[in-house]
Amino acid sequence: MRWALVKVCLAVTAMVVIAFAVPLGLVIREMASDRAFSDAERQAAMIAPALSITTDREELTRAVLSTEPGDRGRLAVHVPAPEKAADGTAGEALDVGTRRATPKDIATVRKAGRASITEVTDGFALLQPTALSTGDIAVVEVFVPEGEVSNGVATAWLILAGVGVALIVGSVAVADRLGIRMVQPAQRLAGAAHDLGEGRLGTRVPEEGPTELRSAAAAFNSMADQVVQLLANERELAADLSHRLRTPLTVLRLNAASLGEGPAADQTRAAVEQLEHEVDTIIRTAREQRPQTQGIQTGPGAGCDASEVIRERMGFWSALAEDEGREVRLAGVDRTVRIPVARPELAAALDALLGNVFRHTPEGTAFAVDVHHSGDAVIVLVSDAGPGIADPKAALARGTSGGTRAGAVGSTGLGLDIVRRVAESTGGDLRIGRSVLGGTEVRIWIGLHGTSPDRGRRGHGRRVTRRFGRRRLREPRTSAGPGAHPGALH
Repeated sequence: MRWALVKVCLAVTAMVVIAFAVPLGLVIREMASDRAFSDAERQAAMIAPALSITTDREELTRAVLSTEPGDRGRLAVHVPAPEKAADGTAGEALDVGTRRATPKDIATVRKAGRASITEVTDGFALLQPTALSTGDIAVVEVFVPEGEVSNGVATAWLILAGVGVALIVGSVAVADRLGIRMVQPAQRLAGAAHDLGEGRLGTRVPEEGPTELRSAAAAFNSMADQVVQLLANERELAADLSHRLRTPLTVLRLNAASLGEGPAADQTRAAVEQLEHEVDTIIRTAREQRPQTQGIQTGPGAGCDASEVIRERMGFWSALAEDEGREVRLAGVDRTVRIPVARPELAAALDALLGNVFRHTPEGTAFAVDVHHSGDAVIVLVSDAGPGIADPKAALARGTSGGTRAGAVGSTGLGLDIVRRVAESTGGDLRIGRSVLGGTEVRIWIGLHGTSPDRGRRGHGRRVTRRFGRRRLREPRTSAGPGAHPGALH
């Protein structure tokens, strides 16, 4: 493309130069010729006063030699012979100076009475008719060398040729620069498309070059970002779906623990343990392939009734809690509370938190779920009376990175990550603290208008939710000792 543009520019510029330079060169040659013959006419007119006075040879010779062209042998005067002399005898024609034109040409000019230019040896001869006092016509001949006719023409043509070559070279250089400016962005775009096709998803194109190529580069970068986002969403979805298998696995593991002793019970527990290990492997593999995406893509109009979803999931977990002798409390779900979170996402977040309670607290440990609607946000509290979390910041960091810590056996770090993304997708956040029951309190702040709450309102939310805890749960607070589970939430 670059060389094609250079060739086109070269051809166009050459045509323009030829179209203008050739006629201009011809005009210059004509101007030089006109200048030379104009000078010759002026020189011929210098001898006309002498011819009007006398036709004597000596006088005319002195007059011719007194002029510059006559002195250089370029001026001649041809006086015709009179029909009859004064004494009655026939006259004689008079030629003064060096004659170069033929007698025929001289006679033709004398007869026509007009100036004429005729070609002679080594140049041209200007024949100028001049009237004599006798009524005859004399012819003044001025020789113009060929060099004077073309004087300055060669220099002018060389200058025109130089200008034309400079224009062609300049246009080629400009076309080459323009070609590079157009071709390089196109080559980068093609290379980036090839790299993206080869699987190098981090490939991007600088938005440079002409407007069309900049638009193409921006569209390519946007497409690449969307491809990366879609792949990340698919892998994250695989991890999320795998994590949701933990809910039935938790129930299955707890039921297997009550089977007692025996080969069948041992095989069942071993199978459940193997299944949990495989699910953990799937989750970690999906998360290592691609970093998580930010936020939950719920789409326009996505949302659910938080009270209904919480009542449904608590109904599921209450049966298992009854088998383990756990006291369950539920508050704030007696009215409809619409939130901008898809129903499956909220259910997955609740299952992740409640599954942690069953997995990391002893049997018989009470827990509670409180819901508070503060006008611009909905606060969901999941509290338990277990040993608590020794380092909440580390637990949140593990949830973000997906890493594991000592003591967090079977933890993939995705549980809190699911909850966090649900909250942050609405402009809210996730916090871990101490509950009024003495164990862990996980607070989910869900924004209703996509804005992050200010600190004052967050504090208000904590006070309100703790008031719920005091009213609904009356178990004494226990302090977390050295044995508090550091990986209780994952």
